[in-house]
Amino acid sequence: MSGKALHYFAGDHTAKGFYQLYESNFSQLNHAVSLKSKLKSTKSIIMQQIADDWLSKGDDVEFIHSSSFLDGLDGVINSNLQRGVYDGDLVHAGFEGEVKTYHIDHECFQQDLEINPNQEKMYEYFQKAQDSFEKGLDIHDGLEEIYINQMNFDQANQVTNRLITEIFQHTKYQQRQQSTKHRFFGASTAKGVIDFIPNLTDGLNKRYLIKGRAGTGKSTLLKKVAREAENKGYDVEVYHCGFDPESIDMVVIRQLSTCLFDSTDPHEYFPEQDGDVIVDLYRETVAPGTDEKFAKAIEILTNHYKGYMKIGAGYLFEANKIHLDWEERYTTCLDDKKIAEFIDKFHHSS
Repeated sequence: MSGKALHYFAGDHTAKGFYQLYESNFSQLNHAVSLKSKLKSTKSIIMQQIADDWLSKGDDVEFIHSSSFLDGLDGVINSNLQRGVYDGDLVHAGFEGEVKTYHIDHECFQQDLEINPNQEKMYEYFQKAQDSFEKGLDIHDGLEEIYINQMNFDQANQVTNRLITEIFQHTKYQQRQQSTKHRFFGASTAKGVIDFIPNLTDGLNKRYLIKGRAGTGKSTLLKKVAREAENKGYDVEVYHCGFDPESIDMVVIRQLSTCLFDSTDPHEYFPEQDGDVIVDLYRETVAPGTDEKFAKAIEILTNHYKGYMKIGAGYLFEANKIHLDWEERYTTCLDDKKIAEFIDKFHHSS
């Protein structure tokens, strides 16, 4: 029987720069392997094949996707063996144990590889994307202010406390070592914003879809739930906002088969299975008629900040194009036999 695949990001181009969350996902592994290469595609091909082999043997595998390069991987983790492989040219894994490093260009190519002559331009586009997202966030703060000024914070606390009671009322403190993993369920990419919410929440019995507006306390609620789960000893997956990584967009507590996530644009979902519950913070905590009263200002701010998001995605597209145009030069040089030999050596070194 094939294992289960879990998909997420651990690095993203955000309004706060390129934000890395790799460490909490790799730090507790039993064994880690770092792959070094001038080509992202080569590392991704190897990680994909290793992960496919693991899945075929029935192991559960986590795929850490690249937000910078389409179809790229930043790492893969075998959840059963607690073994991981990652892009050693990008990822700071925070792994305290032994790390084997492979310089795979020497093993898998028939010729020496050059450095991308347009690499500086590529990183310039990445920076421009992040700058655009930062401008968008500044505008978004103005949108949040409208709703914050119309909120009933006592009511917001009541909603949060009611939810915490509902989630944990029949649970007991876990006498075990607790862990918290920090990730992104989505990211801004050359194809725009994408997310893995359906994959990450598949099979969970209870999903709380948190609705609301900017500034209505969705992240605050999620942080309080995550803290309560940690205090009770449960393992927690905390998924940060790909726009503002200091905010939280989803919390998963797999031992309780429960998750809560921000279900608003650009990752808006609706109930589709038994156990799905909507928690509407706008309806429960904001003064009635706020949308209508400030409709014009809300429309202007929303269009303005989304415009910067679109500009940022365009820069990511240009960066990705530079990367792909250069890597295509070496596609025919890749020695498939040597890659197979490398992967075989990897598995036998387990």
